[in-house]
Amino acid sequence: MAFIRKKQREQQLQLCSRERFSLLLLNLEEYYFEQHTAHHIQPKGTHKERRVRGSLKICSKSVIFEPDENSQPIIKIPLRDCLKIGKHGENGASRHFAKAKSGGISLLFSQVFFIKEHNIVAPYKIERGRMEYVFELDVPGKVEDVVETLLQLHRASCLDKLGDQTAMITAILQSRLARTSFDKNRFQNVSEKLHMECKAEMVTPLVTNPGHVCITDTTLYFQPLNGYPKPVVQITLQDICRIYKRRHGLMPLGLEVFCTENDLCSDIYLKFYDPQDRDELYFYIATYLEHHVAERTAERYTLQWQRGHLSNYQYLLHLNNLADRSCNDLSQYPVFPWVISDYCSSELDLSNPGTFRDLGKPVGALNKERLERLLARYQEMPEPKFMYGSHYSSPGYVLFYLVRIAPEHMLCLQNGRFDNADRMFNSIAETWKNCLDGATDFKELIPEFYGDDVSFLVNSLKLDLGKRQGGQMVDDVELPPWARSPEDFLQKSKEALESNYVSEHLHEWIDLVFGYKQKGSEAVGAHNVFHPLTYEGGVDLNRIEDPDEKVAMLTQILEFGQTPKQLFVTPHPQRITEKFKSLPQTSCDNVSISDSPGEESFEDLTEESKKLAWNNIAKLQLHEQHKLHKKAVTGIAVSCNGSSVFTTSQDYTLKMFSTESKMLQRSISFSDLALSSCLLLPGDATVISSSWDNNVYFYSIAFGRSQGTLMGHQDAVSKICWHDNRLYSASWDSTVKVWSSVPAEMTGTKRHQFDLLAELEHDVSVDTISLNAASTLLVSGTKEGTVTIWDLTTATILHQIPCHSGTVYDTAFSPDSRHVLSTGEDSCVNVIDVQTGMLISSMTSDKPQRCFIWDGNTVLSGSQSGELLVWDLLGGKLCERIQGHKGAVTCIWMNEQCSSIITGGEDRKIMFWKLQY
Repeated sequence: MAFIRKKQREQQLQLCSRERFSLLLLNLEEYYFEQHTAHHIQPKGTHKERRVRGSLKICSKSVIFEPDENSQPIIKIPLRDCLKIGKHGENGASRHFAKAKSGGISLLFSQVFFIKEHNIVAPYKIERGRMEYVFELDVPGKVEDVVETLLQLHRASCLDKLGDQTAMITAILQSRLARTSFDKNRFQNVSEKLHMECKAEMVTPLVTNPGHVCITDTTLYFQPLNGYPKPVVQITLQDICRIYKRRHGLMPLGLEVFCTENDLCSDIYLKFYDPQDRDELYFYIATYLEHHVAERTAERYTLQWQRGHLSNYQYLLHLNNLADRSCNDLSQYPVFPWVISDYCSSELDLSNPGTFRDLGKPVGALNKERLERLLARYQEMPEPKFMYGSHYSSPGYVLFYLVRIAPEHMLCLQNGRFDNADRMFNSIAETWKNCLDGATDFKELIPEFYGDDVSFLVNSLKLDLGKRQGGQMVDDVELPPWARSPEDFLQKSKEALESNYVSEHLHEWIDLVFGYKQKGSEAVGAHNVFHPLTYEGGVDLNRIEDPDEKVAMLTQILEFGQTPKQLFVTPHPQRITEKFKSLPQTSCDNVSISDSPGEESFEDLTEESKKLAWNNIAKLQLHEQHKLHKKAVTGIAVSCNGSSVFTTSQDYTLKMFSTESKMLQRSISFSDLALSSCLLLPGDATVISSSWDNNVYFYSIAFGRSQGTLMGHQDAVSKICWHDNRLYSASWDSTVKVWSSVPAEMTGTKRHQFDLLAELEHDVSVDTISLNAASTLLVSGTKEGTVTIWDLTTATILHQIPCHSGTVYDTAFSPDSRHVLSTGEDSCVNVIDVQTGMLISSMTSDKPQRCFIWDGNTVLSGSQSGELLVWDLLGGKLCERIQGHKGAVTCIWMNEQCSSIITGGEDRKIMFWKLQY
């Protein structure tokens, strides 16, 4: 997993350098400035001494000496505990060091820490009392500079106010950074062109390391001020696939760079001192990436997840990244849900809903009795109120889970100590029980619980983590009875996360953590209210003038944990699982059952052929073309056997073309105004045309004459649809009307008669409509850019989405009725979730797309430019441009097998296209 992989990288670097020192030996918010090769001179009686070779590290709040011998402990002397600092031999230095050379530095202090003796990670040993150590530098000429630096840092450490300490140390750091610059000799190629250079810090868990950032036309570099852990970090721009702006310490200063797609572990996390530097670097990399990588948005990932192209784990990974969660920042570490609630059974039954946690409730609301106590306290609390006194994710909680693989991080966070043995991560079942019953424990899980690396569950380092009250030593994590091994536990946890139950309910948890129930009245109603300081925008640190208050506030925020950035402000869509392949209204109509369960049904074969066709849709080739009209073609309808093609046009005519003889067979004119669309009724006996003269015309193919006129609107009819003896007509008079066809035998006439069943009113003219597969839903698009989804069973609006600026040109449901696609005058191609009305994808083309067909994942659209465009919705990119008409493509038709396509255009032509496999 992310943290484990990052830890392994650090360990590999340390093995290469053979260093035991790490930045985790520093205090939080402490900087490592420089190191010097030196000897620690230890007295051995009156005239004897022992010289221990190693390196002396000068840090902003301490002096650290790392002996070369692993058996010797690392020595850490806090500067605030120093009583005297100077050159050895000055002002009556100890006579025991009379033989010392002139390169000695003397430290007189009251407290010292001994760390990693025999290279064993363990709680720090502390020795107190008045002591003096002498360190002899290999380069005597540096002694005065080092002493001067130590005295300056000592003054900062001894200031009374924490804010003043921070300000002085920051000033010292900035002075050092200003006196240095990036070493251009580190460029990989002499021909590289420098774009920008600035000061920044590289961020890893609990640690920030200052230095210089440099970006060229090919590479991003970071050079640490102290040369640790290596002289320069470099990332080739062409390897970058994702970048994210980050909040660091609630300030917009962070930037995280990834060279992998589905990974939480980034390649570098940088914190800048100036937001403008961060934004300039981001813009430069983003501009470079525009030509290589599609933009990543929460909505696009939602579409991929809904359609099964991302696992639950991958989707949560991406949401965490987009919501500012990073494995480099323990106060904003990626958060994953508890999904299993059964840690007692001998077998884990993933088919039983009782096995799972209620994902619609925060952890704090899972226990009814505890929630009642919390609500009683909440009611009595003055503003600002909060239900939970602790968060579901914080540095302490993350390291609670990871102490076995990150013991040094735990020691860093807790001043050199492990937690009490009984409060450690001892048992999965105990931890879950405490999350249910504990008065202050509401923590969720981390991604490691759904990964492949079991090391966080096993005490493979043989750490001495203490003894519990019962006498047993803290060792491996105790697993539930249904897990045969740590590997089995993780495997079953992953299966639970990807189970049907979790897939059907995960959106409820997303609403709580990343969505609309995160804040405001919805959060109150969901019992999901945390301390105000945990929310983005809860405090503006720039407005706090008192430096002490600012530092204290920042420390509190970082230690308490932070709520993710809100990604969704409307209910999150549900995943499409086998149980929910179609909406409830359409389930009966879309299910086909094979008579022979062991054999593939005809429908299965048809679906396979459709899938194959759409996979090859970019291989369309023009087969033939015919100019039939005098003005733009507006509609296409084709007989079931494909022998006859009917087209309408702005030249007022309906034309019938024979695909066998390649000849025009009929031309019919109903009025002197344009016809806007056409369709064939079942049986291929009647063709219907809509007109700008406010009417709908019926034409009998067999008899070659008009069968009637429906004068149903007060303005032009823009689009018509037909299903199950019902006609749906859209008009510029701001209505969509639903008509029921009355059979001719009941009326005693051969002409069609219609009864008005419903009138769907809009504010402005309606330019396009479309039905879902079962005709239980209708989508309409208006002149002002609004897409409206209607429930035809009740003639009511489900969702109204103003998602275009300008006319909506075309709309259509996906085959499973879960999504609506719309194109408009604003050149946008939008995908809307039918269940929630959420806009979950939006792409922009260079020209408006006038018409389209799609299978839910891929779109073939007809452009204003005359091209046919192939779009990959899940990848969020334009895949192919196919040359077609001269002038806009105005209408498009595809046969049921998806193997044949016909387009009509402003160039008055119809074009026949074939797929080439």
